[in-house]
Amino acid sequence: MWSRVDVRALESLGLGSLKTLNCPSNSPLIRPVPTKVIAVANQKGGVGKTTTAVNLAACLAATGQWVLLFDLDPQANATSGVGVEKLEGASAYRPLFGEGTLLERIKPTAFERLSLIPSEVDLCGADMELARSENHLQRLALALQPVRDSGKFDLILVDCPPSLGILTLNAFATADGVLVPLQCEYYALEGISMMNRVLTQLRAAGVNPHLEIFGVVMTMFDGRTKLSHEVVGEVRNLFGERVFETVIPRSTKLAEAPSFGKPIIHYDKYSAGSAAYEVLAQEVLERLNKQ
Repeated sequence: MWSRVDVRALESLGLGSLKTLNCPSNSPLIRPVPTKVIAVANQKGGVGKTTTAVNLAACLAATGQWVLLFDLDPQANATSGVGVEKLEGASAYRPLFGEGTLLERIKPTAFERLSLIPSEVDLCGADMELARSENHLQRLALALQPVRDSGKFDLILVDCPPSLGILTLNAFATADGVLVPLQCEYYALEGISMMNRVLTQLRAAGVNPHLEIFGVVMTMFDGRTKLSHEVVGEVRNLFGERVFETVIPRSTKLAEAPSFGKPIIHYDKYSAGSAAYEVLAQEVLERLNKQ
């Protein structure tokens, strides 16, 4: 498979496909670029989960990555956060049950190289119905595989619901890793301990044997308070190098941006929040390149 840049460059030059060029499969021009899936998850609400999913996706796209933001949260805040209208029947609900495909659900956004699978309220019923389905923990993995195989995206970021229900477990079953946003408060430590136990259970059950925490990002950091520094220090002691160096500050601009349907990098590029997510995107790319 061509790298995504190669394919689009060829098409823009009118050079067509590999078949048109008669390139052998072992050509040095051909290099595999597998699509990575990262689940952005924390069962505790209000920790900056969707804020991180939206802004990290936009910042990664700005670096040249082809990114798909998958809104799996029935609240659909990631959908409105990139300026896409919530429409009935537009979510992943039906593809999860074999009706249509996720490829058909992909929508463009106003931001270059960033696409979206939107959400809406119908996903609220998916947890209950999935629990009664065959292969109930693998439904998302099966539905998402054609998207991964399409070669259209470098990275898929899944914004999970703020719970450890069936939808979130489905995201874990298909993910290459889990990115955990943690608010700088002590209750956050309890939440990540519970998630660690769930990930261990999923590995042991063979649902996703290689599932690990891809990274922990500290959010809502207030450098003026002793508590923020103490929590960051304790999390770093517990999780070591898995904690990103970048911390996301409390920011009025970050809070305002969703109401305008824009990620922070497109709302106020020179704000502290934008700078933080741009640096985080670079850290994420460095980790992905090491895998």
